[in-house]
Amino acid sequence: MTIPTRQRQPVWHLTEGPGAIIAVAIHEGHDLRPEVAELMALADEARLREEDPYTGDWTVAAPTRLVGLRSRFEVDLNRPRERAVYLRPEDAWGLRVWRSEPPRPLVQRSLQEYDAFYGEAKRVIDQIVQREGRFVVLDLHSYNHRRQGPGGAFDPQSKHPDVNVGTGTMHRARWAPVVDRLLSELRTCDDLGRQLDVRENVKFFGGAFSRWIHETYPESGCSLAIEFKKFFMDEWSGQLYVDVHHGILNLLRKVAAALADELAQMSSLVDAERVQQTDYGHFMVGIWRCTDCGHEVLPRQLMREKAQRPFRCGACGEELAYYEEPSTCRKT
Repeated sequence: MTIPTRQRQPVWHLTEGPGAIIAVAIHEGHDLRPEVAELMALADEARLREEDPYTGDWTVAAPTRLVGLRSRFEVDLNRPRERAVYLRPEDAWGLRVWRSEPPRPLVQRSLQEYDAFYGEAKRVIDQIVQREGRFVVLDLHSYNHRRQGPGGAFDPQSKHPDVNVGTGTMHRARWAPVVDRLLSELRTCDDLGRQLDVRENVKFFGGAFSRWIHETYPESGCSLAIEFKKFFMDEWSGQLYVDVHHGILNLLRKVAAALADELAQMSSLVDAERVQQTDYGHFMVGIWRCTDCGHEVLPRQLMREKAQRPFRCGACGEELAYYEEPSTCRKT
């Protein structure tokens, strides 16, 4: 395998765009800091085999894109912070990562990269939530399926689907329309000349990044951990099957458009329920205002008073009307 010589790169590459769909390729990177490279026991080929090369190209399917540029063997942005630097072989599939134990200052500098990445991700996502209300992350990965060597047998299809969708870190019922739409789009694609075997939570359930999304944005964020089996490349030689790789990109473009549509439908349904429900407990935004005397009542007050429809003004007895946006002056 020929590994191209690279100049030292930043920790990530960010492209900010419109809309609520974000594509992330957190394990694309292969670069190492010089101090890390000096202590690295693994050959470039061994590192590349456990990284997710070419997944960064797929992020162009979404308007906002975040691509990791450092090797996961320097800092793994998809592990919990306390395990983000592989210190022992058992942290890294039994591989001996270091020539000697990495000094604490080196580890701390790697963790500073980790913190900076998550800080930047939060800044970007906070802006999207403020603008869009909800968002979906395509958390893109790839995985090996020929562990016995370049001439060995492929791992059995029964336990190694073409695409594994990890939803183990999310509130599955809350995001069911988005997850189901994703699965449907992936399973019905015709961009690769065959139907893909797409299953949920077979090999992977979602890593630390998706978990962080769901813990930080429990009501507004859905992160879909999408693992493509490396049928688009030779995982031992590094050869890319360009047509297959490009077919996956076309598929992800359709997926991104479909999920944007699904988010819009979810927002429309929520708005409709907020206005049309007859149960006052659903009116948690806006106010009720008397059209006669202007007396205003907050939804929580109606709930405390266990008021029944039609809601009546406590000041004059006239029927209250619902207003989505509260006025600046309230009499309650």
